[in-house]
Amino acid sequence: MRRTERFPAKGNANSLWHIYKTVSFFKVAKNFIFIQIGRYTPFIPMKNFIYRTFLGMKIGDKTSFALMVMPDTMFPERITVGNNTIIGFNTTILAHEYLIEEYRVGDVVIGDRVMIGANTTILPGIEIGDGAIVSAASLVNRDIPAGALAGGNPVRIIYTAEQMAERKQKEKCQEIE
Repeated sequence: MRRTERFPAKGNANSLWHIYKTVSFFKVAKNFIFIQIGRYTPFIPMKNFIYRTFLGMKIGDKTSFALMVMPDTMFPERITVGNNTIIGFNTTILAHEYLIEEYRVGDVVIGDRVMIGANTTILPGIEIGDGAIVSAASLVNRDIPAGALAGGNPVRIIYTAEQMAERKQKEKCQEIE
């Protein structure tokens, strides 16, 4: 279950019609500029500095955002990424969603040593546990437990942490033989 705060749309227009009543135009414009700079910056430490300093994202040590990663433009401060994590090419991390009758905002928490494959979309209110792997082109619409391998659209658990440990043990045994 995603953890989001829900806000009804007012009047007879969809929630996106009222966007600048929910978030400042100037905040969105500033965030957009710094996100675009970060998306194209080839230097990972500089990218992390931009995201931490100008967007308020919480990013751990040695975390890498690949080229073209798109953090949330409206609420990037609600994104936390742990240490030594890789976010793959062209991944989108959303902390908001505007719907017809409401908009939702939720924290995204990505743990330590997580691998997110390219072209993945992470929805608001999601937690991805330490050591998890999310395959490329996945839609992460539910939590991923620590150590699991998950993938698909919508995402599903392919292997649990225990099954992954068994696979690694079998691979080690085969290497020894």
